[in-house]
Amino acid sequence: MGIEIEDKFDVPGDYEVPDLSKLGQITGPKSYQQVALYYDTADLRLAARGVTLRRRRGGSDPGWHLKLPKAKGARQEIQLPLTRSTKVVPAELADLVQGYTRGAELRVVAELETRRTVTLVGGAVEVADDRVKGTVFGDEPRVQRWREVEAELVDGDQDLLAKVGKRLRKAGAVPASSASKLARLLEPAPPVRANVEHGSAGEVVVNYLADQVAALLSQDPRARRAEDDAVHQMRVASRRLRSALKAFTSVVKDTEPVQEELKWLAAVLGEARDLEVIRARFAERLRRLAPELVAGPIQVRLGDDLGKREEEAHGRIRETMSGPRYFALLDALDRLVAEPSLGKTAGKPAGAALSAIADKNWQRVSKAYDHARTVTDPGERETAMHEVRKAAKRARYTAEAIGVDKLAERAEAVQEALGAHQDGVVAQETLAREAESARQAGEDTFTYGVLVGIERAAAERAHADFPQVWAKVQTA
Repeated sequence: MGIEIEDKFDVPGDYEVPDLSKLGQITGPKSYQQVALYYDTADLRLAARGVTLRRRRGGSDPGWHLKLPKAKGARQEIQLPLTRSTKVVPAELADLVQGYTRGAELRVVAELETRRTVTLVGGAVEVADDRVKGTVFGDEPRVQRWREVEAELVDGDQDLLAKVGKRLRKAGAVPASSASKLARLLEPAPPVRANVEHGSAGEVVVNYLADQVAALLSQDPRARRAEDDAVHQMRVASRRLRSALKAFTSVVKDTEPVQEELKWLAAVLGEARDLEVIRARFAERLRRLAPELVAGPIQVRLGDDLGKREEEAHGRIRETMSGPRYFALLDALDRLVAEPSLGKTAGKPAGAALSAIADKNWQRVSKAYDHARTVTDPGERETAMHEVRKAAKRARYTAEAIGVDKLAERAEAVQEALGAHQDGVVAQETLAREAESARQAGEDTFTYGVLVGIERAAAERAHADFPQVWAKVQTA
């Protein structure tokens, strides 16, 4: 697996690569031939989302390559060794793109033959001058020829990459019109998005929903691989979608079934994420304890044992994300963006209409807290404060969706303050369960009691500090 950081340029057939020796030592040029077969569904679902799956022969890195959509200027690339078969995609790669294919067959859709001349600049930037012949397969194969130049960072920082790009542009290169050779060849239609009146509340909401669907899909392959933070980011996208659908019911209506399925997906993702967070929390707590306060094999129970449960939870995530219910949800989200059922507010100017919805959601937070302050029973008040936190999270996501930054910051402050309390409560419950298991195994449970005391104090402190947090956000 690697991260690809590159700049691509369109150039005319008679383009001359400029002298780059003043930017660093030149190695090369070196030329070779590459032949790549590209795989996709019949309706080009991968290409439409910026995903590339290929089998390439020749060059310095033959094999199977899966390139995922760009994030923050870089593309993640997963590589596997070359196999003999050109018809069967390796199962590992086929599994990773299930969120896009959703059971549809992968087949060869195109071939690219590239005569590549490579020059290494300063040992850090590889400049590739490519002469390309592309063939699109079908009832009547279509052939296209062109030339392009790529500058890819292979080592070091990005300053040299920027300087190389500047020289290439000065010599007549222009930023590539397509994200990849395959995109240029196939010209896939982008995911369908509803045509809503410009400047309307409907346009803002539909665009936000589309962005969150794309965010959820972009994390799908990474979550399948249990990559760092992927499950968390995917759960956040599902929660943002559900929150927006709940908040903007007057803009996009009849979404209750999708909301329920998003709730289900967030719960599936939440098991592994919660175990990840609490395992890291306990590791930090134990690290700060004096050695004489750590008794019995508690590090194993709160580390390895929880880690094993986390791995099992990731297995359930992969199983869920390979099933028909998950695929049906993704299809429903695509339809929601392409053909939303628009409500009466959708055609109104975005500013006033959406600001009123954001204000209404903040009022829900205030009302929830007003109610919580009237509750005297500790258990019931705990539940009431949890409702305040849920309302704050929804208000935050709603405000973020329409760019009301100050309101989003206020809601986030409430959410985080109450989250600190909730985290302490959950940690105590987990410690109680683990302590009981340790007790039944005849282990020393002293340190569990120490940790429970620490978590209880942290939760109570967060609870006691909340009125000050609330007063601050009210004046913000």
